Amino acid sequence: MVNKKYMNDALLLAKEAFDNGEIPVGAVIVKDGKIISSGRNRREEKKNALSHAEIEAINSACKALESWRLDGCEIYVTLEPCPMCMGAILDSRIDTLVFGAFDLDGGCADSVLRLQDHINSSKLSVFGGICEEECKKLIVDFFGVVRNRE
Repeated sequence: MVNKKYMNDALLLAKEAFDNGEIPVGAVIVKDGKIISSGRNRREEKKNALSHAEIEAINSACKALESWRLDGCEIYVTLEPCPMCMGAILDSRIDTLVFGAFDLDGGCADSVLRLQDHINSSKLSVFGGICEEECKKLIVDFFGVVRNRE
């Protein structure tokens, strides 16, 4: 079941990323109705291509649960996951993906590819377009700022 409250929590993290000069993406992982981890884009801060919001949230959730298996978890992310993040979501066995804005250039949950359809063991439920306008506006505003700097 989709809970917009968790997407709003992810949006707060995306705004924090924006304020820190990062592409504004935030993610939270929920288990049994409680947020167990969160992440936001930190690629510029950490100078690391792997520092996507989803990867940070998954890493933190694995530590919190002391397991790489995140069965029973839901991930809420403000932007449709890229190939790397979608692979990590599937590999960690998260049950539900809820995302905000569609990524027509690289989204791998619905827009460009539905990666979950190509993994035989996948039981991932996907819900896209949740709080889409707020999530999309952050991305558009961020790239507007970037273009004005150039």
